[in-house]
Amino acid sequence: MQNTQQQRGPGAGRGAGGDRRGPRRPRIEEPKEFDQRILALDRVTRVTKGGKRMRFRATVIIGDHKARVGYGVAKAADVSAAVNKAVTQAKKRLFTVPLVKETIPHRVDAKFGAAVVMMKPAPAGTGVKAGGAMRVVLELAGVPNIVGKSLGGSKNKINNAKATIEALKSLRVKSIASVAA
Repeated sequence: MQNTQQQRGPGAGRGAGGDRRGPRRPRIEEPKEFDQRILALDRVTRVTKGGKRMRFRATVIIGDHKARVGYGVAKAADVSAAVNKAVTQAKKRLFTVPLVKETIPHRVDAKFGAAVVMMKPAPAGTGVKAGGAMRVVLELAGVPNIVGKSLGGSKNKINNAKATIEALKSLRVKSIASVAA
């Protein structure tokens, strides 16, 4: 009995793509629901009896630029696993930011740890006037016009981002029913 390759010749039985599985199908990129930004990527160690155990901690902010935003912090042995875990965690912590006339409805102050932030509504055309971690959160949330200030106390990016998120969660909008009553 002869080898089937010899009977059919070299490359016989292969698809147009050139391998045994047949022609390659074009990859269809599905549109991402959320934009993500890595706020901080740190190398952290834990001292054990056998020495130091190194891992990576990823802090990720996700948002759809349509008033939904969330954050996640996760650790793993390699960077990509830490980022993926943080994104999964961020999707579980999503919330909607109330917007009125392309800005926030009122001034808000918030504190998380030593981080203190203040945010005020801004007129149309102002843009996002904030820096650092606050800017990342506000841009991914899709707040078009806002003035924000970190009032000192902390240079920690994670605490500043969490304080910003706490401030956005504390925003309230007057409903039409309560105004009419």
